Amino acid sequence: MSRFKRHAASIIAVLIGITGLVLVLYSWRLPPFTSDVETTENAYVKGYVTLISPQLSGYIVDVPVQDYASVKAGQLLARIDDRIFAQKLDQAKATLASQKAALANSTQQQRAAEARIGSSQAELDSASAVLRRAQANWARIEPLARQGVMTKSDAEQSETALEQAQSSVTQAKAALEVSRQDLETIKVSRGSLEASVAGAEAAVKLAEIDLANTKIVAPRDGRLGEVGVKLGQYVAAGTQLMAVVPEDVWVIANFKETQLSNIAVGQRVSFSVDALQRKRLTGRVERFAPAAGSEFSVLKPDNATGNFTKVAQRISVRIAIDEGQELARALAPGMSVVVRTEPE
Repeated sequence: MSRFKRHAASIIAVLIGITGLVLVLYSWRLPPFTSDVETTENAYVKGYVTLISPQLSGYIVDVPVQDYASVKAGQLLARIDDRIFAQKLDQAKATLASQKAALANSTQQQRAAEARIGSSQAELDSASAVLRRAQANWARIEPLARQGVMTKSDAEQSETALEQAQSSVTQAKAALEVSRQDLETIKVSRGSLEASVAGAEAAVKLAEIDLANTKIVAPRDGRLGEVGVKLGQYVAAGTQLMAVVPEDVWVIANFKETQLSNIAVGQRVSFSVDALQRKRLTGRVERFAPAAGSEFSVLKPDNATGNFTKVAQRISVRIAIDEGQELARALAPGMSVVVRTEPE
């Protein structure tokens, strides 16, 4: 009887050993349990989570939304007191009007300067005509004066008229040059006035942008997270108010590098979601991460120092969820999933 017990115990021990070996081979996917199917529990649902922050500082005067509400693109989420920004816009518009008036005045001054140039040119022409007559008169009188035919007073009077005519021409030329320089000065200052108008117009546009930014709107359709801003709260530029989560979701599965040989872009996968009673959904491999997750970490490992222990790195794989699945509407970013590739 004891011999039978010892024999039975030996058989049980062998069976336990074989069972343990089979479990180890299965767990490590060693022959004869190798398979092209790869699975991982290191996978999550991902989505676009847009953090909403103001571009301005001020007091919140309106929060028409609530936690987890559905919103449409352009829908008002919160509003900052806009009285100061409205006054800044009016001030900018007044400055623009003043600069435009100065530019218009410069245009009128240019026209007046052009008219003065015409007047100075006419005066020069008149003085030149008087000079020509005085020169002709002197040309007749000078020989007679030398011969003593004319009186000395008449000759001096004619010579004086010639000198006055020459002075008038010189004065007219100087006045014409002054008018031309005045016109150039106006033209040069015109550029400065035009630049001032452009700056005032830009200030108006900036004021309009600031006034529009007092209304914080949803950038796209989606659902809100927790609304952290409260009525009457003072917020600064960049303060996180809430988050908008669109309906677009996908799965990120972090496979070990040793599993990637059996995964290809376009390959079909199935995954179960813990939050949905592990019901299965389907999708396709969309693309692979360009580097291992350790390369994107803040503190990167330095394998060149100390003792080295080889650890299989993980590569993120993006999986697109197939359309037309009713359960896909219930997926939310952050949910845990188990991904299983389908054999080709």
